[in-house]
Amino acid sequence: MKTHATPPTTLDTTRIDDLRIGAVRPLITPALLQEWQPAVDAAQALVQHSRETISRVLHGQDDRLVVVVGPCSIHDHAQAIDYARLLKEQADALQEDLMVVMRVYFEKPRTTVGWKGYINDPHLDGSFAINEGLEMARALLLDVLALGLPVGTEFLDLLSPQFISDLVSWGAIGARTTESQSHRQLASGLSCPVGFKNGTDGGVKVASDAIQAAHASHAFMGMTKMGQAAIFETRGNDDCHVILRGGAQPNYSAGDVSAACALLKKAGLREQVMVDVSHANSSKQHRRQIEVAADVAAQVAAGDSRIIGVMIESHLHEGRQDIVPGQPLTTGVSVTDACISFEQTVPVLQSLAAAVRARRLRSPAP
Repeated sequence: MKTHATPPTTLDTTRIDDLRIGAVRPLITPALLQEWQPAVDAAQALVQHSRETISRVLHGQDDRLVVVVGPCSIHDHAQAIDYARLLKEQADALQEDLMVVMRVYFEKPRTTVGWKGYINDPHLDGSFAINEGLEMARALLLDVLALGLPVGTEFLDLLSPQFISDLVSWGAIGARTTESQSHRQLASGLSCPVGFKNGTDGGVKVASDAIQAAHASHAFMGMTKMGQAAIFETRGNDDCHVILRGGAQPNYSAGDVSAACALLKKAGLREQVMVDVSHANSSKQHRRQIEVAADVAAQVAAGDSRIIGVMIESHLHEGRQDIVPGQPLTTGVSVTDACISFEQTVPVLQSLAAAVRARRLRSPAP
C-alpha cells in the first residue's frame, strides 16, 4: 500500500532564530567613513614613521622607551585635544629619549556591565549611537595626528579596527582578551605593533602564547572595508610584545621582569616587556603609578634594556567620576579608571627620559 509523505511546509524561523535580538540597525561601512574622513598625507606619514620607530625599538635598533600615556578612556573630544596639545609639548621636549604615543582608548571592557566607551555610546546616555561614535572616534584620531602625535588604542571589538586602525600606530590586546583566539588572529593581520597584556591573574604565559599565535599566519572570517563578509588570510605580525600589568600581585619589579623574560626566552621570543604602571601594578590606586614608574625608571637607569616601554593612565586632572544621568561631568576627569593629572605626569615623563639617558651611558645606543 502506497503511503503519502507529509506535504512540505515553510519553517517559521521566528520560533528559533533571533529570539533575544531586540533590534537590528544599519551600520556605516568602513570605506564610506574613510571617504568622509580621509587621512591626509601628513597623517599617513606620521603613522608610518611612528610604527617603524616602535618596530625599531622592539627589534633593538632604537634605545628609546615607548611611552603610551593618556586618559583611561576618551569621553570628550575637546578635552582629549586639550590633553594632546599638552602632551605634544612634552613629546617634543623629550623626543631624544622617549617615543611618546597618546593613549586614545574608545572601547572599554566591563567586568559586568557599564559604559562601554566612546564608540559604543558616544553621548554617555545609553542611546548607543554607534555610527556617530565611529565618526567621532575617527575625527578625534585625525585631529590628534594633525597635532603631530601618534596614537595607541586597545582593540576590543573585532569589527571596529576596519574603521580606525589605519590611523593607529600601536595597539593593545587587553588582559581579558589576550587568551582569545579571535584577538590573536586579529593581531596577526594588524599593520601596527601590538602589545599583549598578561592575564587578569597575572600569568605571563598567555601573553607569550598570544605573541607566538600572532606571529603565525591565520585565516578567519571578517568584514571588508566595503562592509562585506569575507575570509581574511594574514601574514603574521612580528612586532608584538608583552605588557606586564599585574594580576593577583603587582609584577613590575626587577624580579618580575626577569621571570617574564625567562619565560619569553624559553618560548624562543625576544626578551622584552612594556610595563603598565596602572591597573593591578598600582593596586588600582592612581597615585601609586608615580612610585611604580619610579621603580621602573630605576631599573632602566641601572641598564636594563629588556624594558622597552611604559604605559601610564593620565588625564587633565586626577581622579575619576561616575556618569550620573542629568548631572554634569567635571571637566578633564576620567569617567572610567582614576588617572593622575597632567601636572603629575610631566615629572614622571622627565624621570623616564633621564633613566634612558643613564642607561645609554652604560651601553652605547644601537
